[in-house]
Amino acid sequence: MTAVSIVGMATRLVQINMKARDDSALGRFWAEALGWNISSEGPGVTNLEPEGFVYPDPVAVVVDLVASEEPKTVKNRVHLDLATKSAAHQAELVTRLEGLGATLADVGQGDDVSWTVMADPEGNEFCVLDSLYEVTGPIATVVVDCADPRVLADFWGAAMDWTLLKVTDQNAVLRSAKDVGPYLQFLRTPDVKTVWNRVHLDVRPYPGDDLEAEAARLQTLGASPIDVDVPWKVLADPEGNEFCLLAPG
Repeated sequence: MTAVSIVGMATRLVQINMKARDDSALGRFWAEALGWNISSEGPGVTNLEPEGFVYPDPVAVVVDLVASEEPKTVKNRVHLDLATKSAAHQAELVTRLEGLGATLADVGQGDDVSWTVMADPEGNEFCVLDSLYEVTGPIATVVVDCADPRVLADFWGAAMDWTLLKVTDQNAVLRSAKDVGPYLQFLRTPDVKTVWNRVHLDVRPYPGDDLEAEAARLQTLGASPIDVDVPWKVLADPEGNEFCLLAPG
C-alpha cells in the first residue's frame, strides 16, 4: 500500500447544505431572495447558484436544499447574513422577503442593532444587513454559533486555505484567500448544541487531492468522523458541528 502524504493539503468552503421539509418550495424562496438560478441534481435536492457561475468558485458559496422529514426544533446554529447596499436597500429587501413568505424573528437581538433578523418560510433564521453587497454579493456572511471562537478559528484556519482575518473571544472571521465571496464567522453564543445542525457547511479538497487522506488530516486537527453511509465523508468540528467533506474537485 502506498502512503499518501497529508502535508500541504487543504480544503475550502464551497456550499451550504440546508435541510427542508419541501426543498422545491424553500428553494424557490431562497432563489428569489438571492437572485440566483435554481436547478435540481435529483429528487429531494434543490441547487441554487448565481447565473453564469462555474462551480466551485470562491466568488460564491452556493446553497443546496435537501429534503428531510426531521422537524426544526431549535434555533439554527448556522445561518446566513444577507448583504444590501444601504439602509434603504435593506428596508426594501426586508419588505420584498416578507412578500415571499419570510417573517420578522426575535432571537434576543434587541432594538439597537443595525441588522434585521428574519425567518424563512420553514423557520430558518437569517439576518439582513445594511451593507457589504458590493463586497460580497448577496450572501455577506455564513455565521456559525459556537462556545469558543478561538478553538474553531484554530481548527478551520488549519482545515481550509481561507485567510483568518480576525479572532477575539467573541468572534472569528475568515474569507477566501482570493479575497472574494462571503465571510465565514464563528460567533460566541451561550446556546448549547443539542441536535444535528439543520444547516451545515460542505467543504471540498482540490483536484488531485485524496479524500481519505484529507479526512485523516482533518481528524488530526480535531475533527471527529461520523458514520453515515454516503459516498463522501461526514465529520464534526471540535464543537460538534457536522460538516461534509466532498470528493476533490
